[in-house]
Amino acid sequence: MMLYRGIEVTYETIREWCQKFGQQYANQLQRKRPYIEDKWHLDEVVATIKKVQYYLWRTVDAERNVLDVLLQRRRDTDAAKRFFRKLLKKQGFVPRVIVTDKLKSYEAAKKQVMPNVEHRQHKGLNNRAENSHQPTRARERRMRRFKSPGQAQRFLSTFEPIRDHFHPKQHQFTAKRHREQLRQRFQDWREVAGLNLAA
Repeated sequence: MMLYRGIEVTYETIREWCQKFGQQYANQLQRKRPYIEDKWHLDEVVATIKKVQYYLWRTVDAERNVLDVLLQRRRDTDAAKRFFRKLLKKQGFVPRVIVTDKLKSYEAAKKQVMPNVEHRQHKGLNNRAENSHQPTRARERRMRRFKSPGQAQRFLSTFEPIRDHFHPKQHQFTAKRHREQLRQRFQDWREVAGLNLAA
């Protein structure tokens, strides 16, 4: 985009721009989502950073929209409670149902943080959350692993909503509707990034 306009910038400049503006853009895109389903799928995977094992916690709704991610050293009850509280604060409402694997920390944390929410624990029911880790794994390989926990958290908090925005669920739409969705999402991006004002 920059080269098309005859402007040359370094990778370091682009990285600094992403650090400065990325989270702001991601937050605005999330606010433009039409709705969030009340059924949430939660999962965690191992992420190794400088030979230290961390856990990447993730929540997606029933439409596979990523709601939140959090990198933590543990996956015990305290870690699950911390993730639940961050998730609820960000979304602003309590879900009707949560779906997890059989990790006992989820049940213990749910009883304290969301006691009235229905909890379904089953490996096969949680494919939505498990599959949503795949783009992160692909990006991690391209970046030749994350460099630090802070860098990973900052990057993923920005990357997930922006990636979701440009990847509407194609299998749910006709070709015509999919093109309309993409046109609208590119228009939303121009508004968020201020490109309409710059044009």
